[in-house]
Amino acid sequence: PLAPAVKNFTLNFTITNLQFTADLEKPSSRRFKSTEKVMYHYVSLAKQCPAGAQFYGFLSNDQTNASFPRSTKNRGDTGVDAMCSCRNEPTDPKFNRTTLYRELSEMTNGITKLGHYSLNSQSLYVNG
Repeated sequence: PLAPAVKNFTLNFTITNLQFTADLEKPSSRRFKSTEKVMYHYVSLAKQCPAGAQFYGFLSNDQTNASFPRSTKNRGDTGVDAMCSCRNEPTDPKFNRTTLYRELSEMTNGITKLGHYSLNSQSLYVNG
């Protein structure tokens, strides 16, 4: 039997009602952990990955260490760069980032809501 294929991808989006502050740079902070929990939940709901998508962490600007999202030009916003993967069985449909984008768009009410967070509707990008 063939082993499941693993597809790595990143999700990028902007949270408009989470002001970037120093505590978001500390993985031990309450604010970081709370936001990270929402990300795990969000990514795990993706049906494009029948075996379930996995959220592995946040990418720093240099993409070498997992760290919290970034500040944006608008100081009231926080940019998110999430590193994820999708494990598909050989019989599952092939990973399709356009399908995943549409699915995430639907899950977030047109890229406007992620749990209690508001999103910039033009900010979702799936790379992979």
